[in-house]
Amino acid sequence: MSEAFADLVGSLDPALVIVTTALDGERAGCLVGFHAQSSIDPARYCVWLSKANHTYRVAQRSTHFAVHLLSAADTELAKRFGTLSGDEVDKFAGLDFTEGDAGVPLLDDCPRRLVLRRVALLDEGSDHVCISGAVVAAHGDGDFQPFRLSQAGDLRAGHASEERPMPPTERAD
Repeated sequence: MSEAFADLVGSLDPALVIVTTALDGERAGCLVGFHAQSSIDPARYCVWLSKANHTYRVAQRSTHFAVHLLSAADTELAKRFGTLSGDEVDKFAGLDFTEGDAGVPLLDDCPRRLVLRRVALLDEGSDHVCISGAVVAAHGDGDFQPFRLSQAGDLRAGHASEERPMPPTERAD
């Protein structure tokens, strides 16, 4: 990666979210920094998941997802979903959650969320895959201070990006 690219994107300080999904009773979730609104009408939202994560493997087959917007006070949830691996632990153990559409876990402590129905999955060969979703529900409780990447500096991911399955798919270079 070029130094200029790293400097530019490093200055953005995006909000972090937790993405959850489920399939056949298997729950998954991870801390995500790559996400964005991608359409106004119809309402669409995209998330990019690391191919190294358990969540990615469940998400490949899932139809619904939840994007939980974290507040500045949600450090412990960010730590749980960002540093533990779903390959090794149940990240939902001891948490209060409700099952939403298609069994997607909705974290009770994160009332600001989007529920998405997958409309497309894009894998162009990088270390992340893009999931585009139709917004089927949006819940919020007013203004809040988002939990940002700069606040997560001491968190270490449960998997390194190099841990994704190999060989990688064709590159779009």
